[in-house]
Amino acid sequence: MLGQEILPGRGAQLNLEVAHLHTRTPIQVPVLVERAKQDGPTILVMAGLHGDELNGIEIVRRFLRKKLNKPTKGTIICLPIFNIFGFLNLQRELPDGRDLNRSFPGSNSGSLAAQFAFHFMNEIAPHCDYIIDFHTGAAQRNNFPQIRCVFSDKESVDLAKVFNPPYILHSGLIAKTLRESIVKRKKKILLFEGGKSNNIEENVVEEGLNGLKRVIAHLGMRNYKIDISKDRQPIFIGENKWMRAPSSGMFQCFVANGTAVQKGEFLALVTDPYGKYEKKIKASQTGYVICINEASVVYKGDAIIHLAKEKPQL
Repeated sequence: MLGQEILPGRGAQLNLEVAHLHTRTPIQVPVLVERAKQDGPTILVMAGLHGDELNGIEIVRRFLRKKLNKPTKGTIICLPIFNIFGFLNLQRELPDGRDLNRSFPGSNSGSLAAQFAFHFMNEIAPHCDYIIDFHTGAAQRNNFPQIRCVFSDKESVDLAKVFNPPYILHSGLIAKTLRESIVKRKKKILLFEGGKSNNIEENVVEEGLNGLKRVIAHLGMRNYKIDISKDRQPIFIGENKWMRAPSSGMFQCFVANGTAVQKGEFLALVTDPYGKYEKKIKASQTGYVICINEASVVYKGDAIIHLAKEKPQL
């Protein structure tokens, strides 16, 4: 991988070099590899596809810090920060303004984002059997911990059950995303969403870290002493829709993220600054709150509360 051979029982820190700063200083993306003496599956644990999504970066960092990345079978690859440019600037996009997760499978002669995607798909992805990709909500949107996968893919659904998040959400493949490109290569990928950008939230980090350990243990790569949380069954989500601000103003949400709500239940207020206008927001359907916009000021049409309906367990 990346020009270096990792022998059984050995590990290495590799560097994916894609671009340079204006000073010609190379930007290196660290890739940490641990290979067991016994052959087995290869799993990639990655975060920072969007540079401001810190929860995922902290999950992978903590995984490494606790030395949980040393398998007894197979190979564990860790990519803590893929979009290193975005992380340096604490921004979602690369300096060219492009979303890296809409640039796959990429091009060696395309935009900066396309080059990042191309090198990943050609130098790292071919080695992986499984990928767990950690994300958070964009901007002020706070996602309650969830796994996203395609429900028609039974193996992915089974892996999502093993991960055991609070919610498992059906999410179709979006063109030019990492997930679409990986699925086209007949590999398995789980996408974890939890929390919001530019924040490190302990409950989200623990959910992600424990889920990751469950999957690795399930694949027979290493045993961990973990609580499988059998008292909690993931809730499967089929239909989901955003409630949008009916008008511009100050936004206050009074329902906790992750909770069940009934149709017509009072959830939030949109008000003006002058005490003349106040609009109550009521649940448009019975279901679960899986994401809340935590912005205090919104414009008409902004997505404010994400409601989802439960689907019978698969």
